[in-house]
Amino acid sequence: MSESKPLAERMRPSSLDEYIGQEHLVGKDAVLRKAIESGILPSIILWGPPGVGKTTLAHIISQTLKRPFYSLSAINSGVKDIREIIEKARNQGLFGGGKPVLFIDEIHRFSKSQQDSLLGAVEKGDVTLIGATTENPSFEVISALLSRCQVYVLKHLDKEHLLKLMDRAIHEDKELASKNIRIEEGEALLRLSGGDARKLLNILELVINSSPQQEIIITNEFVLNQVQQNMALYDKAGEQHYDIISAFIKSMRGSDPNAAVYWLARMIEGGEDPLFIARRMIILASEDIGNANPTALVIANNCFQAVNTIGMPESRIILSQAAVYLASSAKSNASYMAIGMAQDLVKRTGSLPVPLGIRNAPTKLMKQLGYGEDYKYAHSYENNFSEQEYLPEDISGTKLYEPGSNAREHEMRVFLKKLWGEKYGY
Repeated sequence: MSESKPLAERMRPSSLDEYIGQEHLVGKDAVLRKAIESGILPSIILWGPPGVGKTTLAHIISQTLKRPFYSLSAINSGVKDIREIIEKARNQGLFGGGKPVLFIDEIHRFSKSQQDSLLGAVEKGDVTLIGATTENPSFEVISALLSRCQVYVLKHLDKEHLLKLMDRAIHEDKELASKNIRIEEGEALLRLSGGDARKLLNILELVINSSPQQEIIITNEFVLNQVQQNMALYDKAGEQHYDIISAFIKSMRGSDPNAAVYWLARMIEGGEDPLFIARRMIILASEDIGNANPTALVIANNCFQAVNTIGMPESRIILSQAAVYLASSAKSNASYMAIGMAQDLVKRTGSLPVPLGIRNAPTKLMKQLGYGEDYKYAHSYENNFSEQEYLPEDISGTKLYEPGSNAREHEMRVFLKKLWGEKYGY
């Protein structure tokens, strides 16, 4: 087979009609398709998991609009690269050809200064920015840039999309069409791809290349055997992004520091963003450890700050220390459960009135209406506690926080029971 282009690249569609998936965006009469076909397209951010067609869609947009196309990867581009390519795009725009499209892959990996360097060109309309990200842009893209972009969410490809993609590759790719390929069982291909179209085509090509026969019968067993033997060929950095971070989190939640460090090493060797790993540890420290060991959140947050300051490769040591600490800590999801129950209660009961005694009373009229009138300042009472009602009357006595079964939260349970008696059932 040709070594110049992999199957995933050969099968990249060149028009919206060839594009598979994302019907809510580019199907007939869909919002993004209308914008593209009208020729009036704002700067956009495409947010979705790996392998669902973000880069392909950016290329199709450029081709459909017949505009110059420039591309940068946030992994290996600096502020200087951004400015140079914006200058090229600006000059080309002056000499006709329409407003250039600037595509930035993994825009969430750009620093604030790198994102700032894009602002002027986007504001002035020198380029139409298309950013692609696997992370929530609300957290990863600066607000000034985000406010100038329309965000479109791309969904996971479903089974039908992936089967259609394989069928098209087998019958329409010139190199595969020359072989007699029959898929008897496709479950292993679909499972290993994890909904990632690029990964699916990489595995399919690997499996087909592994057979010297002109007639190739694909079964689950054949696929698994070939993948085991050729793991490095398709297990590229980032392709198991979600599976491995899930294994990492579950290992720490399950108090297994050995597994946690193993999955951490897999991510580091695969080129995962260390700040992404550190952010996930901050979430775990609160969601899965919480008040069983409040120091865990301090450790995780300090880990994030240290990784941000130090950088790789030394940050691997900091990440390992934090992962081992979190995995070896007592666990509690009590605070996580409490806020979930509280949000559910709010949705079911609506906007219940705040008790008058604990309302704010900044004006004379509010004081006359009784705002804050019966409030008992806790520090004026013995043990800094005064029993009064803090919940709306309709849900008085509702217990949302149930202390976990660990030494720290047992102390909290005893303390709360001493204060509140039987009101909350502690």
